[in-house]
Amino acid sequence: MKVVIVGGVAGGATAAARIRRLDENAEITVYEKSGYISYANCGLPYYIGGEITDKEELTLQTPESFYERFRIDVRVKHEVIDICPERKTVTVRDIDRGVTFEKEYDKLVLSPGARPIKPDFEGIDDERVFTLRNVEDTFRLKEYIDSAAPKRAVVIGGGFIGIEVAENLARLGIDVTLVEAAPQLMAPFDSDMAAFIHAEVRHNGVKLMLKEAVAGFCDHSGSLGVRLGSGATIVADMAVVAIGVTPDTGLAARAGLKLGIKGSIAVNDRMETSVPDIYAVGDAAEIKNFVTGKPALISLAGPANKEGRIAADNICGKDSRYGGGQGSSVIKVFRLTAAATGINERTAKSEGIAADKVILSPMSHAGYYPGGKLMTMKVLFEKGTYRLLGAQIIGYEGVDKRIDVLATAIRAGMKATDLADLDLAYAPPYSSAKDPVNMAGFMIENIEDGLVKQWYLEDEPELPRDGSVTLLDVRTVEECASGGMMDGFVNIPVDELRERIGELPEGKPVYIVCQSGLRSYIAARILTGRGFEVFNFAGGYRFYAAVVNDRLCAERASTCGKDAD
Repeated sequence: MKVVIVGGVAGGATAAARIRRLDENAEITVYEKSGYISYANCGLPYYIGGEITDKEELTLQTPESFYERFRIDVRVKHEVIDICPERKTVTVRDIDRGVTFEKEYDKLVLSPGARPIKPDFEGIDDERVFTLRNVEDTFRLKEYIDSAAPKRAVVIGGGFIGIEVAENLARLGIDVTLVEAAPQLMAPFDSDMAAFIHAEVRHNGVKLMLKEAVAGFCDHSGSLGVRLGSGATIVADMAVVAIGVTPDTGLAARAGLKLGIKGSIAVNDRMETSVPDIYAVGDAAEIKNFVTGKPALISLAGPANKEGRIAADNICGKDSRYGGGQGSSVIKVFRLTAAATGINERTAKSEGIAADKVILSPMSHAGYYPGGKLMTMKVLFEKGTYRLLGAQIIGYEGVDKRIDVLATAIRAGMKATDLADLDLAYAPPYSSAKDPVNMAGFMIENIEDGLVKQWYLEDEPELPRDGSVTLLDVRTVEECASGGMMDGFVNIPVDELRERIGELPEGKPVYIVCQSGLRSYIAARILTGRGFEVFNFAGGYRFYAAVVNDRLCAERASTCGKDAD
């Protein structure tokens, strides 16, 4: 069996190695148009910032090591420029030699990946404007930094690559401005959770400009001018464009393969395309969103590796199927860790899914053991069915393991209330006897049992301030004095509530808040036991203050941005 694989890195290289493990006699050839067959794509920003010092560490496999271990013929700097499905051949261009040739196949795997979106801006080809997608891009950017010693940089795009590049440039002492056209960074997160990311970015000296689009680049007295849609110009020494990627599917389109969303290659759950004996994997392939069941593009290494393995299994006679991706991801943002899995509120709303949520601020481990850090968790579930939809966590320690538990629960089809029953490892340095994931389950269980009703951040502007409801803050007097209070709320500390309950008007609903949601829940149970209808604020005042402060910072940055020239 002759197998040709177009593209390496996660999907193609995984498929090649898996095919060899399943079929010792297959003739396997991999064509990769870059100079590297398998590299640590996610590590590229950290080489720029000096966290990774040896560039050889970025290369996971070489053509020589692939051949030595697997007897796979890997040809780098070879671009497949045409496919003839009728004759089962591909046309290959040897980039270095400038010659083309044909290669026959019995099975063909397409793993072309995605290419950076590079808008047709004026000045986009300036040598001081960079993208970051492969090893060559990384070396070019690193060489410029080492030789030109830039003092000011603009990073355009607030996704994974944009944030990681901004962080690593800031680590080098470069004055960084991060420009994002959307109202928030990191689209997988809801805007309220993104507020914590924004705060960390700003805290580390990065100027954050949201809802600002770049219009082009120009020379500005010898420096690089980055023109914004608002009319301002940011003066810098370099810019990195990281506004996303698009499936690199021109080859597939020319061959007549059926395309999916955003020009991706349509595949079934066996990773088979519309043309027999041709498979597609990785960033170029359309997959299914595991939560919604709808077509999706998920440009992450984990799904690409799984897809490569599944394609290889089916090529070798097995029956492997991909159930879809849920976008489980994690990112380091300076000191913070931010992680997400499944869908967010915005997606649930657009898909017509009735979603509810709990928001909590647990410690990473037992509070009495030194060094515990707060994290903020948001867990989404479907109303009525309690089907788990997604989760977002932002904090310091222990974020990654909690998101992995929640990702596993979603994959297993568990109900949100089942989180309360999970038997998770506990020792004081690592967790609490009631793990944060269990706590989320307890909170959702209370909602199901009718023990608590919630009100949310988005409800605050519409709360009546006319006396028809009672607005109650149960934090301490000192907390309210130092941290502020929501407009119209009165303060009765929870430990004084039973003795002062006569101060609350009877027959009126009570909207209650504390710092994190725990004391307000206790207060809610006290008041419910006395006949009051009570609504507990999801997330607590700490959560509210973070979001409100982020909005104020964004407004100030927007005003300042207009004077950037």
